[in-house]
Amino acid sequence: MRVQPFHLAIPVSDLQKARKFYKETLGCGEGRSSDHWVDFNFFGHQLVIHYKPKEEIEKAHSNPVDGKDVPIPHFGVVLEWDVFEEFANLLRSKSLEFEIEPYIRFQGQVGEQATMFFKDPCGNALEFKAFKNKDQLFAK
Repeated sequence: MRVQPFHLAIPVSDLQKARKFYKETLGCGEGRSSDHWVDFNFFGHQLVIHYKPKEEIEKAHSNPVDGKDVPIPHFGVVLEWDVFEEFANLLRSKSLEFEIEPYIRFQGQVGEQATMFFKDPCGNALEFKAFKNKDQLFAK
């Protein structure tokens, strides 16, 4: 089966702040848009931010993983190991506030990965990660 890029739509309570964040902070290319939504090239995938009033957006929760409170729900992409570090440094240079600073999770174990969490201006949690060995992405 040939897999295509995924499509993800998320709610944002401030379309302009979110548009600036995804475009300028994360470097996502902007596609089509309207007064209520914007398409982005999110690392080769389609991300659509849709305006929704703040009071209509569900409150996020968290689950403990590796001694950290991982925001739920969250989304993101798996990067190459070296790209992850470059991207983390770029975000640090932009003074991005991390929910979970970039670090190595499950070090020396199956599934060893670099990971970081942060939120967009509307509270959507994002995780970016990279596997030391990409073949272990779905390993048990």
